[in-house]
Amino acid sequence: MGAGGRMSAPNGETEVKKNPLQKVPTSKPPFTVGDIKKAIPPHCFKRSLIRSFSYVVYDLILVSIMYYVANTYFHLLPSPYCYIAWPIYWICQGCVCTGVWVNAHECGHHAFSDYQWVDDTVGLILHSALLVPYFSWKYSHRRHHSNTGSLERDEVFVPKPKSQLGWYSKYLNNPPGRVLSLTITLTLGWPLYLAFNVSGRPYDRFACHYDPYGPIYNNRERLQIFVSDAGVLGVCYLLYRVALVKGLAWLVCIYGVPLLVVNGFLVLITYLQHTHPSLPHYDSTEWDWLRGALATCDRDYGVLNKVFHNITDTHVVHHLFSTMPHYNAMEATKAVKPLLGDYYQFDGTPIFKAMWREAKECLYVEKDESSQGKGVFWYKNKL
Repeated sequence: MGAGGRMSAPNGETEVKKNPLQKVPTSKPPFTVGDIKKAIPPHCFKRSLIRSFSYVVYDLILVSIMYYVANTYFHLLPSPYCYIAWPIYWICQGCVCTGVWVNAHECGHHAFSDYQWVDDTVGLILHSALLVPYFSWKYSHRRHHSNTGSLERDEVFVPKPKSQLGWYSKYLNNPPGRVLSLTITLTLGWPLYLAFNVSGRPYDRFACHYDPYGPIYNNRERLQIFVSDAGVLGVCYLLYRVALVKGLAWLVCIYGVPLLVVNGFLVLITYLQHTHPSLPHYDSTEWDWLRGALATCDRDYGVLNKVFHNITDTHVVHHLFSTMPHYNAMEATKAVKPLLGDYYQFDGTPIFKAMWREAKECLYVEKDESSQGKGVFWYKNKL
Protein backbone atom coordinates (compact mmCIF):
# COMPACT_ATOMS: atom_id res chain seq x y z
CA MET A 1 0.00 0.00 0.00
CA GLY A 2 1.26 3.45 -0.83
CA ALA A 3 3.84 2.38 -3.40
CA GLY A 4 3.42 1.84 -7.09
CA GLY A 5 0.29 3.78 -8.01
CA ARG A 6 0.18 4.76 -11.62
CA MET A 7 0.56 8.46 -10.91
CA SER A 8 3.76 8.02 -8.89
CA ALA A 9 5.98 7.41 -11.88
CA PRO A 10 7.09 10.64 -13.53
CA ASN A 11 5.07 11.11 -16.67
CA GLY A 12 5.02 14.86 -16.98
CA GLU A 13 7.34 17.81 -16.71
CA THR A 14 5.89 19.00 -13.42
CA GLU A 15 6.39 15.65 -11.68
CA VAL A 16 9.99 15.34 -12.91
CA LYS A 17 11.23 18.70 -11.70
CA LYS A 18 9.24 19.23 -8.52
CA ASN A 19 10.22 18.17 -5.04
CA PRO A 20 6.98 17.25 -3.24
CA LEU A 21 8.13 19.22 -0.18
CA GLN A 22 8.69 22.39 -2.22
CA LYS A 23 6.13 24.99 -1.22
CA VAL A 24 3.44 25.63 -3.79
CA PRO A 25 3.05 29.20 -5.12
CA THR A 26 0.73 31.46 -3.14
CA SER A 27 0.41 34.30 -5.64
CA LYS A 28 -2.72 34.56 -7.75
CA PRO A 29 -2.46 31.96 -10.54
CA PRO A 30 -1.90 33.14 -14.11
CA PHE A 31 -4.91 31.06 -15.17
CA THR A 32 -8.61 31.05 -14.32
CA VAL A 33 -11.10 28.29 -13.54
CA GLY A 34 -12.37 28.77 -17.09
CA ASP A 35 -8.89 28.15 -18.48
CA ILE A 36 -8.63 24.94 -16.48
CA LYS A 37 -12.03 23.76 -17.66
CA LYS A 38 -11.08 24.37 -21.29
CA ALA A 39 -8.02 22.13 -20.86
CA ILE A 40 -10.23 19.18 -19.88
CA PRO A 41 -11.96 17.11 -22.59
CA PRO A 42 -15.70 17.96 -22.47
CA HIS A 43 -16.74 14.33 -22.05
CA CYS A 44 -15.03 14.23 -18.64
CA PHE A 45 -17.86 16.34 -17.22
CA LYS A 46 -20.60 13.98 -18.44
CA ARG A 47 -22.26 11.74 -15.85
CA SER A 48 -23.50 8.28 -16.79
CA LEU A 49 -26.18 6.73 -14.61
CA ILE A 50 -25.39 3.24 -15.91
CA ARG A 51 -21.65 3.59 -15.40
CA SER A 52 -22.04 5.08 -11.93
CA PHE A 53 -24.37 2.25 -10.89
CA SER A 54 -21.89 -0.28 -12.28
CA TYR A 55 -19.37 0.79 -9.64
CA VAL A 56 -21.98 0.46 -6.90
CA VAL A 57 -23.02 -2.99 -8.11
CA TYR A 58 -19.40 -4.12 -8.45
CA ASP A 59 -18.54 -3.00 -4.91
CA LEU A 60 -21.66 -4.58 -3.42
CA ILE A 61 -20.94 -7.88 -5.19
CA LEU A 62 -17.46 -7.93 -3.64
CA VAL A 63 -18.93 -7.06 -0.23
CA SER A 64 -21.46 -9.90 -0.58
CA ILE A 65 -18.87 -12.45 -1.65
CA MET A 66 -16.59 -11.64 1.27
CA TYR A 67 -19.53 -11.72 3.68
CA TYR A 68 -20.63 -15.10 2.35
CA VAL A 69 -17.15 -16.61 2.66
CA ALA A 70 -16.63 -15.26 6.18
CA ASN A 71 -20.08 -16.25 7.42
CA THR A 72 -20.10 -19.69 5.81
CA TYR A 73 -16.56 -20.99 6.12
CA PHE A 74 -14.56 -19.15 8.78
CA HIS A 75 -16.14 -21.03 11.67
CA LEU A 76 -15.02 -24.29 10.02
CA LEU A 77 -11.36 -23.30 10.03
CA PRO A 78 -9.00 -24.76 12.65
CA SER A 79 -8.15 -22.34 15.42
CA PRO A 80 -4.83 -20.95 14.13
CA TYR A 81 -6.20 -20.26 10.65
CA CYS A 82 -9.32 -18.40 11.73
CA TYR A 83 -7.12 -15.89 13.55
CA ILE A 84 -5.46 -15.18 10.22
CA ALA A 85 -8.64 -15.24 8.12
CA TRP A 86 -10.57 -12.70 10.16
CA PRO A 87 -8.00 -9.85 9.95
CA ILE A 88 -7.71 -10.44 6.20
CA TYR A 89 -11.49 -10.20 5.93
CA TRP A 90 -11.62 -7.04 8.06
CA ILE A 91 -9.01 -5.24 5.96
CA CYS A 92 -10.36 -6.34 2.57
CA GLN A 93 -13.99 -5.72 3.47
CA GLY A 94 -13.09 -2.34 4.97
CA CYS A 95 -11.23 -1.30 1.82
CA VAL A 96 -14.10 -2.30 -0.49
CA CYS A 97 -16.63 -0.59 1.79
CA THR A 98 -14.49 2.55 1.58
CA GLY A 99 -15.17 2.36 -2.16
CA VAL A 100 -18.88 2.15 -1.33
CA TRP A 101 -18.43 5.26 0.81
CA VAL A 102 -16.82 7.01 -2.18
CA ASN A 103 -19.85 6.20 -4.35
CA ALA A 104 -22.08 7.86 -1.74
CA HIS A 105 -19.66 10.79 -1.69
CA GLU A 106 -20.23 11.13 -5.43
CA CYS A 107 -23.95 11.36 -4.77
CA GLY A 108 -23.41 14.16 -2.26
CA HIS A 109 -21.64 16.17 -4.95
CA HIS A 110 -24.31 15.43 -7.60
CA ALA A 111 -21.59 13.62 -9.56
CA PHE A 112 -23.42 10.28 -9.68
CA SER A 113 -26.11 11.09 -12.25
CA ASP A 114 -28.01 13.94 -13.88
CA TYR A 115 -30.92 13.37 -11.49
CA GLN A 116 -30.70 14.89 -8.04
CA TRP A 117 -33.35 12.58 -6.61
CA VAL A 118 -31.39 9.53 -7.78
CA ASP A 119 -28.19 10.86 -6.24
CA ASP A 120 -29.88 11.62 -2.92
CA THR A 121 -31.68 8.27 -2.79
CA VAL A 122 -28.55 6.24 -3.53
CA GLY A 123 -26.41 8.41 -1.26
CA LEU A 124 -28.87 8.17 1.63
CA ILE A 125 -29.02 4.36 1.39
CA LEU A 126 -25.26 3.81 1.05
CA HIS A 127 -24.18 6.32 3.66
CA SER A 128 -26.84 5.26 6.17
CA ALA A 129 -25.62 1.66 5.79
CA LEU A 130 -22.20 2.93 6.91
CA LEU A 131 -23.75 4.99 9.75
CA VAL A 132 -23.09 8.30 8.00
CA PRO A 133 -25.82 10.99 8.11
CA TYR A 134 -26.00 11.60 4.36
CA PHE A 135 -27.57 15.06 4.06
CA SER A 136 -25.79 16.33 7.16
CA TRP A 137 -22.40 15.45 5.73
CA LYS A 138 -23.44 16.54 2.22
CA TYR A 139 -24.05 20.12 3.31
CA SER A 140 -21.05 20.50 5.60
CA HIS A 141 -18.78 18.89 3.00
CA ARG A 142 -20.01 21.22 0.28
CA ARG A 143 -19.11 24.16 2.53
CA HIS A 144 -15.67 22.64 2.90
CA HIS A 145 -15.36 22.69 -0.88
CA SER A 146 -16.55 26.29 -0.95
CA ASN A 147 -13.98 27.41 1.64
CA THR A 148 -11.00 25.10 1.25
CA GLY A 149 -7.80 26.52 2.70
CA SER A 150 -9.56 29.31 4.62
CA LEU A 151 -8.54 29.53 8.27
CA GLU A 152 -11.84 31.19 9.17
CA ARG A 153 -14.43 29.32 7.07
CA ASP A 154 -13.13 25.88 6.10
CA GLU A 155 -15.11 23.06 7.71
CA VAL A 156 -12.64 20.30 8.55
CA PHE A 157 -8.96 19.78 9.40
CA VAL A 158 -8.68 23.50 10.10
CA PRO A 159 -5.17 24.02 11.53
CA LYS A 160 -4.65 26.23 14.59
CA PRO A 161 -2.04 28.88 15.26
CA LYS A 162 0.54 28.00 17.88
CA SER A 163 -1.16 30.18 20.50
CA GLN A 164 -4.35 28.07 20.28
CA LEU A 165 -2.78 24.66 20.73
CA GLY A 166 -3.89 22.73 23.79
CA TRP A 167 -1.63 22.49 26.83
CA TYR A 168 -1.16 18.79 26.13
CA SER A 169 0.36 19.35 22.66
CA LYS A 170 3.94 19.57 23.90
CA TYR A 171 3.56 16.25 25.72
CA LEU A 172 2.37 14.54 22.54
CA ASN A 173 5.20 15.93 20.37
CA ASN A 174 7.26 12.75 20.56
CA PRO A 175 7.05 9.26 18.98
CA PRO A 176 4.79 7.68 21.65
CA GLY A 177 2.59 10.79 21.65
CA ARG A 178 2.26 10.72 17.88
CA VAL A 179 1.36 7.02 17.93
CA LEU A 180 -1.34 7.77 20.50
CA SER A 181 -2.65 10.78 18.55
CA LEU A 182 -2.77 8.90 15.26
CA THR A 183 -4.46 5.90 16.88
CA ILE A 184 -7.19 8.05 18.39
CA THR A 185 -7.58 10.04 15.17
CA LEU A 186 -7.93 6.99 12.93
CA THR A 187 -10.28 5.07 15.23
CA LEU A 188 -12.42 7.80 16.80
CA GLY A 189 -11.78 10.79 14.57
CA TRP A 190 -14.76 10.33 12.24
CA PRO A 191 -17.47 9.71 14.88
CA LEU A 192 -16.00 12.51 17.04
CA TYR A 193 -16.19 14.89 14.09
CA LEU A 194 -19.81 13.98 13.35
CA ALA A 195 -20.93 14.13 16.97
CA PHE A 196 -18.80 16.93 18.42
CA ASN A 197 -17.23 18.71 15.41
CA VAL A 198 -13.73 17.71 16.58
CA SER A 199 -11.12 19.11 14.13
CA GLY A 200 -13.90 21.10 12.46
CA ARG A 201 -14.49 24.79 12.06
CA PRO A 202 -15.11 26.65 15.34
CA TYR A 203 -18.71 27.80 15.82
CA ASP A 204 -20.11 30.18 18.41
CA ARG A 205 -22.03 27.29 20.00
CA PHE A 206 -22.08 23.51 20.10
CA ALA A 207 -22.02 22.02 16.59
CA CYS A 208 -23.13 18.49 15.75
CA HIS A 209 -23.95 16.81 12.45
CA TYR A 210 -26.96 15.10 14.04
CA ASP A 211 -28.53 18.35 15.31
CA PRO A 212 -30.96 19.81 12.74
CA TYR A 213 -31.00 23.10 14.66
CA GLY A 214 -27.23 23.34 15.08
CA PRO A 215 -25.15 26.20 13.63
CA ILE A 216 -23.87 24.08 10.74
CA TYR A 217 -27.24 24.17 8.94
CA ASN A 218 -29.74 26.77 7.79
CA ASN A 219 -33.51 26.63 7.91
CA ARG A 220 -33.87 25.18 4.41
CA GLU A 221 -31.65 22.22 5.30
CA ARG A 222 -33.12 21.21 8.67
CA LEU A 223 -35.79 18.81 7.39
CA GLN A 224 -33.19 16.82 5.48
CA ILE A 225 -31.03 16.57 8.60
CA PHE A 226 -33.98 14.84 10.26
CA VAL A 227 -34.09 12.45 7.29
CA SER A 228 -30.36 11.74 7.71
CA ASP A 229 -30.86 11.02 11.41
CA ALA A 230 -33.78 8.72 10.60
CA GLY A 231 -31.62 6.81 8.13
CA VAL A 232 -28.84 6.25 10.67
CA LEU A 233 -31.31 5.35 13.43
CA GLY A 234 -33.05 2.89 11.11
CA VAL A 235 -29.78 1.11 10.37
CA CYS A 236 -28.87 1.11 14.07
CA TYR A 237 -32.20 -0.55 14.88
CA LEU A 238 -31.61 -3.12 12.14
CA LEU A 239 -28.15 -3.86 13.56
CA TYR A 240 -29.68 -4.24 17.01
CA ARG A 241 -32.17 -6.80 15.69
CA VAL A 242 -29.39 -8.66 13.89
CA ALA A 243 -27.32 -8.73 17.10
CA LEU A 244 -30.23 -10.28 18.96
CA VAL A 245 -30.40 -13.09 16.42
CA LYS A 246 -26.74 -13.63 15.51
CA GLY A 247 -25.00 -12.32 18.61
CA LEU A 248 -22.97 -9.18 19.29
CA ALA A 249 -19.62 -10.89 18.65
CA TRP A 250 -20.78 -12.00 15.19
CA LEU A 251 -21.99 -8.49 14.36
CA VAL A 252 -18.73 -6.92 15.51
CA CYS A 253 -16.67 -9.33 13.40
CA ILE A 254 -18.82 -9.13 10.28
CA TYR A 255 -19.76 -5.44 10.36
CA GLY A 256 -18.16 -3.51 13.22
CA VAL A 257 -14.46 -4.02 12.54
CA PRO A 258 -14.72 -3.40 8.77
CA LEU A 259 -16.60 -0.20 9.60
CA LEU A 260 -13.67 0.88 11.79
CA VAL A 261 -11.39 0.27 8.79
CA VAL A 262 -13.67 2.42 6.61
CA ASN A 263 -13.66 5.23 9.18
CA GLY A 264 -9.90 5.01 9.54
CA PHE A 265 -9.28 5.23 5.80
CA LEU A 266 -11.77 8.06 5.45
CA VAL A 267 -9.95 10.14 8.07
CA LEU A 268 -6.50 9.22 6.74
CA ILE A 269 -7.38 10.05 3.13
CA THR A 270 -8.91 13.40 4.06
CA TYR A 271 -6.11 14.26 6.47
CA LEU A 272 -3.36 13.60 3.91
CA GLN A 273 -5.20 15.47 1.16
CA HIS A 274 -5.26 18.66 3.20
CA THR A 275 -2.24 18.34 5.48
CA HIS A 276 1.17 18.71 3.85
CA PRO A 277 4.28 20.83 4.58
CA SER A 278 4.09 22.38 1.12
CA LEU A 279 0.45 23.49 1.32
CA PRO A 280 -0.53 26.98 2.48
CA HIS A 281 -3.57 28.22 4.37
CA TYR A 282 -4.99 31.71 4.04
CA ASP A 283 -6.78 34.19 6.26
CA SER A 284 -9.58 36.41 4.97
CA THR A 285 -7.17 39.08 3.72
CA GLU A 286 -5.58 36.71 1.24
CA TRP A 287 -7.93 33.79 0.58
CA ASP A 288 -9.75 33.26 -2.70
CA TRP A 289 -11.56 30.18 -3.92
CA LEU A 290 -9.13 29.09 -6.63
CA ARG A 291 -6.00 29.26 -4.51
CA GLY A 292 -7.84 27.49 -1.71
CA ALA A 293 -8.95 24.70 -4.03
CA LEU A 294 -5.38 24.29 -5.26
CA ALA A 295 -4.07 24.01 -1.68
CA THR A 296 -4.76 20.27 -1.73
CA CYS A 297 -2.61 17.26 -2.49
CA ASP A 298 -2.94 14.13 -4.59
CA ARG A 299 -1.51 11.02 -2.93
CA ASP A 300 -0.56 7.52 -4.04
CA TYR A 301 -2.15 4.52 -2.27
CA GLY A 302 -0.89 1.98 -4.78
CA VAL A 303 -3.50 -0.60 -5.76
CA LEU A 304 -5.95 1.00 -3.32
CA ASN A 305 -6.22 3.97 -5.70
CA LYS A 306 -8.47 1.78 -7.83
CA VAL A 307 -10.31 0.26 -4.87
CA PHE A 308 -11.07 3.78 -3.64
CA HIS A 309 -12.15 4.84 -7.15
CA ASN A 310 -9.20 7.25 -7.45
CA ILE A 311 -10.50 9.64 -4.82
CA THR A 312 -6.95 9.52 -3.49
CA ASP A 313 -4.90 10.55 -6.52
CA THR A 314 -7.34 12.93 -8.27
CA HIS A 315 -8.27 15.15 -5.33
CA VAL A 316 -6.97 18.39 -6.82
CA VAL A 317 -9.22 18.19 -9.87
CA HIS A 318 -12.07 17.03 -7.62
CA HIS A 319 -11.80 20.28 -5.68
CA LEU A 320 -11.81 22.25 -8.90
CA PHE A 321 -14.82 20.43 -10.40
CA SER A 322 -16.62 18.45 -7.73
CA THR A 323 -19.55 17.40 -9.95
CA MET A 324 -17.19 15.53 -12.28
CA PRO A 325 -17.68 11.75 -11.89
CA HIS A 326 -14.73 9.91 -10.37
CA TYR A 327 -14.25 7.65 -13.39
CA ASN A 328 -13.27 10.68 -15.50
CA ALA A 329 -11.09 12.40 -12.91
CA MET A 330 -7.86 10.61 -13.84
CA GLU A 331 -8.08 11.75 -17.46
CA ALA A 332 -8.94 15.26 -16.31
CA THR A 333 -5.99 15.32 -13.91
CA LYS A 334 -3.56 14.41 -16.67
CA ALA A 335 -5.08 17.11 -18.86
CA VAL A 336 -4.73 19.95 -16.35
CA LYS A 337 -1.28 19.21 -14.90
CA PRO A 338 0.65 21.03 -17.64
CA LEU A 339 -1.51 24.13 -17.14
CA LEU A 340 -1.37 24.08 -13.34
CA GLY A 341 2.39 23.60 -13.26
CA ASP A 342 3.80 24.25 -9.78
CA TYR A 343 0.29 24.91 -8.48
CA TYR A 344 -0.42 21.19 -8.81
CA GLN A 345 0.76 19.14 -5.85
CA PHE A 346 1.34 15.39 -5.93
CA ASP A 347 3.26 13.42 -3.33
CA GLY A 348 4.07 9.78 -3.96
CA THR A 349 5.61 9.22 -0.53
CA PRO A 350 4.48 5.83 0.86
CA ILE A 351 1.34 6.45 2.87
CA PHE A 352 2.51 5.25 6.28
CA LYS A 353 5.70 7.28 5.95
CA ALA A 354 3.70 10.33 4.84
CA MET A 355 1.25 9.91 7.72
CA TRP A 356 4.10 9.87 10.25
CA ARG A 357 5.88 12.81 8.61
CA GLU A 358 2.77 14.99 8.53
CA ALA A 359 1.94 14.13 12.14
CA LYS A 360 5.45 15.26 13.05
CA GLU A 361 5.85 18.30 10.82
CA CYS A 362 2.32 19.80 10.61
CA LEU A 363 1.43 20.74 14.18
CA TYR A 364 0.21 24.32 13.74
CA VAL A 365 0.29 27.16 11.21
CA GLU A 366 2.21 30.39 11.35
CA LYS A 367 2.08 33.51 9.22
CA ASP A 368 4.82 33.83 6.62
CA GLU A 369 6.07 37.39 7.08
CA SER A 370 8.55 37.04 4.23
CA SER A 371 5.91 36.41 1.56
CA GLN A 372 4.21 39.13 -0.44
CA GLY A 373 0.83 38.13 0.94
CA LYS A 374 0.70 38.73 4.68
CA GLY A 375 -2.30 36.44 5.11
CA VAL A 376 -0.43 33.28 4.06
CA PHE A 377 0.20 30.62 6.73
CA TRP A 378 2.43 27.54 6.65
CA TYR A 379 2.68 24.48 8.82
CA LYS A 380 5.31 24.51 11.60
CA ASN A 381 6.33 22.02 14.28
CA LYS A 382 8.59 23.81 16.78
CA LEU A 383 6.89 23.84 20.18
